Amino acid sequence: MTKRFVFPFLALLTMMIAAPHAEEGGELRVGGDSGFVPLTRDKPYIYVIHEGSSVKIQRIQDPNYELSGYFAKTIRKCPPFCIQPITPDPRVAVVGEVELFDFMENELRNGKGLLIDARTPSWYKKGTIPGSVNIPFTELSKKPNSPEMDAMLKRFGAKPRGEVGFWDSLLERWGLSDAKYKTERWDFTEAKELVLFCNGPACGQSPRAIRGLLAADYPADKIHYYRGGMQLWELWGLTTVKPREPVE
Repeated sequence: MTKRFVFPFLALLTMMIAAPHAEEGGELRVGGDSGFVPLTRDKPYIYVIHEGSSVKIQRIQDPNYELSGYFAKTIRKCPPFCIQPITPDPRVAVVGEVELFDFMENELRNGKGLLIDARTPSWYKKGTIPGSVNIPFTELSKKPNSPEMDAMLKRFGAKPRGEVGFWDSLLERWGLSDAKYKTERWDFTEAKELVLFCNGPACGQSPRAIRGLLAADYPADKIHYYRGGMQLWELWGLTTVKPREPVE
């Protein structure tokens, strides 16, 4: 190799070695000594759409950050602030933060899922998880077959079946037709995957909402419970947002 090519080659090699650890699009790569604290070992941060805008979800990078305010309290009157079971119903799966990140990047992003803040509007206004919508537990605890609950099921993608023919009904009962997500009144085949949360392990609002959905025959395997709720979300120093004030 001639001297004319040696120096450019060495310069290029030096730049490659010294280049910052980055992935395509300039995203930070987890690892190294940057001091950046990622969401997970292989996920620095994620983006979600909240009220039409892109929001970046990441950890607070201040090493001295401490949880304060309401969610820092360890003792509250019970009832109503009693520690909840791990799940409101054995048929409903519980998710943690990592599973919620995956849900946000997949089902929520492609429109097949919905992240529901089941708290009252006054709580929602104080701050929520990006990408969520506020549907208070009171609206999800309506009686089955009521107009309010029927409207909610339609909102989530369930379709009224109308009158089911004799042969269709017979084939479904015999297991000869795909009826996994069908009930006498509803077809939940295209219904959304739901993740519900509230204030945390001592909050009964999202469990009540989940039990209301189950009573209305919403498929249990399409319902997920983020038990950690806002308390654990803020404990990890994760991004929160406040809803926009309505334009008068």
